[in-house]
Amino acid sequence: MVLPLNHQLNQFPLANLALFIFLALLAEILGTVGGFGSSLFFVPIASYFLDFHSVLGITALFHVSSNLAKIVFFRKGFDKKLMISIGIPAVIFVVAGAFLSNYIDTKILELSLAIFLIVVSVLLLIFKKFELKPTVTNSIGGGIISGLIAGLVGTGGSIRGMILSAYNLRIEVFIATSAIIDLGIDVSRSVVYFFNGYVHNDDLYLIPILLVVSILGTFLGKKILTKVSERQFKTMVLILILVTGLVSISKIIFT
Repeated sequence: MVLPLNHQLNQFPLANLALFIFLALLAEILGTVGGFGSSLFFVPIASYFLDFHSVLGITALFHVSSNLAKIVFFRKGFDKKLMISIGIPAVIFVVAGAFLSNYIDTKILELSLAIFLIVVSVLLLIFKKFELKPTVTNSIGGGIISGLIAGLVGTGGSIRGMILSAYNLRIEVFIATSAIIDLGIDVSRSVVYFFNGYVHNDDLYLIPILLVVSILGTFLGKKILTKVSERQFKTMVLILILVTGLVSISKIIFT
């Protein structure tokens, strides 16, 4: 029987570590296909194995390697204007969110995020012709919200994914732009999480494992994307966001 882990994966049977690695790989593949990073799936997965603050620390470190892999694999395309208008406010507010994560009830934040994801993804799936206006105001607003949420609960890629998907970017531009923004977010919050005490020495052995997972998952995700059209890609992003919201809210309610 595979038991849930409270803090250290190496305190439990090898089956737990194997399951953790498999699920992390699946999260990386889905995050690449969805275009908004693995943390959206990795955070709820990791929370079954590690305590919440450990999840924040290990997710930030995992995401650094994950985004570097995406930048390498999708390096031919990114939108400089969106990278600046979304990325700068996102980096500023992820630092604020990371500091506040020590003081705010994360259950309330997780529930609010789950409801937001469900409502917005459903609306965008129903009203398929709706397009977010490509204004600086919308970009900055999306950056602020995604950065703040990323710092507080470990994942803001879904919000950034919805902002970017509304701009109807090409797949490679979408993923590369999101990855570059996310890299700035993850490096910033990793520093804050380290000083908050979220990065534990006992968890550091997972980093090289997750580095391999991020490269392999990104490679497999890119292969899948070669078979997908632009319209299918946008629909897939929204469906994955909806599913994640439903899974997150069910986890909160039944645990």
